[in-house]
Amino acid sequence: MTTRRNFLKTGAAAAAGIVFCGCGLVHNANAQQSRQKLPVTVNGKRVKTIDIHAHCHFREAGVLLGADADKLQLPPVNGAAEAFIEIDKRLAAMDAQAVDMEVLSINPFWYDRNRDLAGQIVKIQNEKLAELCASKPDRFAAFASLTLQAPDLAVLELETAVKKQGLKGAAIGGVVDGVEFSDSKFHPVWAKAEELGVPLFIHPQGVPELNKRLSGNGWLGNTIGNPLETTIALSHLIFAGTFDRFPGLKVIAAHSGGYLASYADRSDHACLVGPKGCNPDIKLKKAPTEYLKQIYFDSLIFTPEAIRHLAAQVGAEQIVLGSDYPYPWQLAPVDHIFACSSLSDDDKANILGNTAAKLLGIAA
Repeated sequence: MTTRRNFLKTGAAAAAGIVFCGCGLVHNANAQQSRQKLPVTVNGKRVKTIDIHAHCHFREAGVLLGADADKLQLPPVNGAAEAFIEIDKRLAAMDAQAVDMEVLSINPFWYDRNRDLAGQIVKIQNEKLAELCASKPDRFAAFASLTLQAPDLAVLELETAVKKQGLKGAAIGGVVDGVEFSDSKFHPVWAKAEELGVPLFIHPQGVPELNKRLSGNGWLGNTIGNPLETTIALSHLIFAGTFDRFPGLKVIAAHSGGYLASYADRSDHACLVGPKGCNPDIKLKKAPTEYLKQIYFDSLIFTPEAIRHLAAQVGAEQIVLGSDYPYPWQLAPVDHIFACSSLSDDDKANILGNTAAKLLGIAA
């Protein structure tokens, strides 16, 4: 209702020569009429839809933060309260989105905490994630949390999460206290993920160095900053040779990998044009754009045309379904896949769930 009122106010203001910019959702009536429903079928065949980009929080972990708990776990954005899952409400929301299964993750708010506190937070979260998924194994899977600022501990957490708790990989941020993922200190974590055959889901936290420039209207710290951080993280992994060192490492990038796929070909020319900006001791085995085949991209780019472009750049086989629920970025995450006419039926089925099922070892 608030969004509707804001929209009406905006229309009235525009008529008077004033336009207000808001961040609420404006629902399209025609789009609502074409919403997909469970069970989802493609050309008559049932497809298990798997949303790999869905969030949650646990109060038991937040308690350890003391006075910072509400600020870090409940940002002032729409949907934040629903991150504390009430099973019946979350299942109803999933049904309304035509989502069979959510792969839950928790955005890392503990990277700036000391090792012991962060380890306690991660331990509780992984236990709670495993418990939740075990209660509804047909509807929920999850990515583990990691104490990534302590890579030796993160290796143990990842092994425990996968081998003992049944989690499907791990969710990580885009940088750890200013240290890029290409830094050698993280190599043991990537090696363990490669050994276990599980993916790492990169979800950005913004670029605080740009806060001054990103201040003002439009929530630019998220609108621009979050996709930018993912772009930076992936580019470092490519240009530092991390993907060459760990050819079996599987990465899933939130928000369709930020801007990388939209301007990937520039990466192939950078070191030719500006060789002094590139380290001659790092000799990549492939052109930078070839490493996009080692990255999976979620479908959280809103429109059929955006999906068409992403598939043309990285291949439809590298795209998986993502919504960012409970944050209302895309409450009909299945619909723009069906509306993308350039995708074949097989492409659609793979994006909707088959690729994620194979990647995560989930029965399709």
